[in-house]
Formats: sequence, structure tokens, C-alpha cells
Amino acid sequence: MILKSFEIDNKKVSKLNCFLLYGENEGLKKEITKKLKHSHPGKEIKYEEDQILKNKNEFFIEIKNKSLFEEKKIFILERCTDKIAEIIIEICENKIEDLIIINCGILEKRTKLRKYFEQSNNVAIIPAYKDNSQSLINIAKNFFYEKKISISYETLNLLINRSNGDRGYLQKELEKISNYLSDKKIVSLKEISVLTNLSENYSASELVDASLCKNIVKTREILSENNYSREDTFLILRVFLNKTKKILNLLEKISNEKDMDKVISEHKPPIFWKEKPTIKKQLEIWSLEGIKNLICELNDIEIKAKKQDSISLILMKNFVYDVIDQKTNNPSLSTR
Repeated sequence: MILKSFEIDNKKVSKLNCFLLYGENEGLKKEITKKLKHSHPGKEIKYEEDQILKNKNEFFIEIKNKSLFEEKKIFILERCTDKIAEIIIEICENKIEDLIIINCGILEKRTKLRKYFEQSNNVAIIPAYKDNSQSLINIAKNFFYEKKISISYETLNLLINRSNGDRGYLQKELEKISNYLSDKKIVSLKEISVLTNLSENYSASELVDASLCKNIVKTREILSENNYSREDTFLILRVFLNKTKKILNLLEKISNEKDMDKVISEHKPPIFWKEKPTIKKQLEIWSLEGIKNLICELNDIEIKAKKQDSISLILMKNFVYDVIDQKTNNPSLSTR
């Protein structure tokens, strides 16, 4: 059953308990999830797709287990793709009573998940496409109206341009403004420009380092705090390529020298002292074979991003998470 986001308050929908959300508008998906949780209260349990695929039996036991003395559960399955289709379909057909919310990125129409959820009357699929400018303007207008602050269209346009078609990003910027306003009743374009300035966000270098260090918590934090644009995609991929080539060069030297600290200290151009712990961790994680494969993947993803510019940002973000998930072929790796 296909639903629009505004239809989830419908009485018929309240009888359903399995929902698939897909698309690139994370802010809208969060709003929908919040509404669904409100109408189906219970204990929240989160799973990532890779967790389910690695421990399928354990997941089935958890989701099928029901106790008379236990409150209802809300299962939120994050970053799902069509790889998990068979498992999801089996769960839905077993008529689990608990609420299940499956969060996907972009799903092609031909995928098993979309076909199943669109054609079945017992489950619901809700697309979360990018917000258009008018809907975002309305959100911003309501915010300033409630604060009793007049605002120019120039300022509104600035906020909308920086929200990247996602109400979630816009809400974060409005929260910043709200904290800044306090009792102020007048706010200038310059003030809002500084408050929402992307230069305060994490740099592309920090994102790449977190991913190459397989720091999932830091990587998620950076991606959620930044409203990257499609133009940022290629900057991030360039930074990725430069850093992976540096790691490759260092690993090749270490294979001959056998002394990591010496190789790092003698590297040209010199590695800044603040970078050395991060570089050392990356060298401990990645093997020569692993980093060579990653460079090949980087070249492939850049070509795909250029050919499919409209989804280049999604491709980049998926790649960043894939870097964390993939094996490195390094027997010394202790973080996996």
C-alpha cells in the first residue's frame, strides 16, 4: 500500500504495523517515524541492516519473541537495502504484532522491497522525497511568525538554500536561531548568515578520516550535522582519493622498512604532528590489498556520481558507510 506522508493519521493506517520509508529526505522520515511511534507506543529496538544479515537467527528470535508481561516493541531497521528483502517479507507475512519501521535510502521501483510493499494491503510504503522550496518556506515562515519576528525573503531564501531540500536540516538551523534569539525580536540577515555558516561544520577531511578509521559513531555524527550539497560530493571524493593514496604510499614503504614510526616521521611532505595518531590508526587498519581495492572503488564511485549527478550525494554517503563496513584484509586489525 502506497501512502503519502500526510496520510499516516488516517484510521485505516492505524491498523497497520509494518512501514517502509524510503527516499533522501531524512528530516521527513524522522517526522514520520515520530508520528508512528506516538500511535504505536512501545520499547524501541534499533537494528542496522548489516547486524541483521550477520545474525539473522538472533534477529528472528528477538522479533518473534512475545511475552505476556512485556510491553510492545518498536523495531526500527536502519540503512536498509534490497539485500534484506527476503527477511523483511518473511517477517511481514508472519503478521508480527509489534511496530516495524524500515528506513531505506533510494529504492528503485524494480526492487523486491518496493514491489512487495506497494502491492500488499497489509503493509505500507511511504516515499520521502526532497521537500520543495515552498514547503520549506512555509516551515520557516511559521517559525518566525510564532517568534513574532518579521523576516525578509532574502533571509528565507538563504535558509532554504542551506537546507538542501531536507526539513531536518532546516529545523536544525531554526533551532540554532531560536537559541540565539532568546528575547530578541529583531534579527538581521548578517546574523542569520553567520549562525548558519557551513564553515563551522566538520570539514571533508574530518569525515574522510573518521570513515577510514572505521569510527561509525563519529562518521554518523558528521553526516547528520552537515547539510552537504551535491557540489560537496566531489570535494569529499577528492579528499578520499588523496588520503587513500597517501596511505598506500606509506604502506608500501612500511612493507620494506618494517618501522611505521620511522616511515611516518620521514614522509615527504611532512605529516603534521596532530595528524600522526590518525594516520597511524589508519595504517594499522588498512592492508596494501585493502587500500588498493578502495582506490579502485573510489574511481568507480566518482564516475557513477558524475553520470548520475541527481543522486551523487546519496552515492557518496553510501560509499562512506561502505568504507566502514568492508573488510580490510589486515590481520592486525583489532577494531572489527
